[in-house]
Amino acid sequence: MKHLILYAHPNPKSLNHAIMESAKQACEDAGHEVRVRDLYALNFQPVLTGEDLVGFQQGKTPADIAEEQTHVAWADMITMIYPVWWIGPPAILKGYIDRVFSFGFAYKFDKGKLIKMLAGKKTMVINTGGESNAHYEKNGVCAAMEKAVRAGIEDFCGVSVASYHYFGSIPILDESARKNILSQIKSLY
Repeated sequence: MKHLILYAHPNPKSLNHAIMESAKQACEDAGHEVRVRDLYALNFQPVLTGEDLVGFQQGKTPADIAEEQTHVAWADMITMIYPVWWIGPPAILKGYIDRVFSFGFAYKFDKGKLIKMLAGKKTMVINTGGESNAHYEKNGVCAAMEKAVRAGIEDFCGVSVASYHYFGSIPILDESARKNILSQIKSLY
């Protein structure tokens, strides 16, 4: 299987980075091919511009977007690893989705009918955050975040959400709890 990991956290010493490394290692240990796109290390430009939109309509995809689309097209499974900031993904990942999962690549319309061009691919979402799982579950935040991924990517592009995972209370976890999270990550692959 071909795994693409979209990683969005600016701190290479973060738990998110350790999660990404664990996911990558688990894929490799299982004999899968894996590519990591570290959006901060790539200095990915997340702002969708008017020029981008005109290019999509004219079939002239900007080079940086075309490069990322080759990775998405290659993958069978796309794992998104990111912290939850303001009850959503970091802007760099949201911008990646805006620009890369674009018209003519991820979806199109034919006689008013939506064509999901990434059907057959799967995604796994792994989030971390400061709020506890219990707090977000009680308030419906985890369900809302998962629903946003399903409605935005699955329903629109055809990428099915294989699983969604939220790990909360990150700032107060001890080393044992962090190791437990990394163990859970390895078991996902």
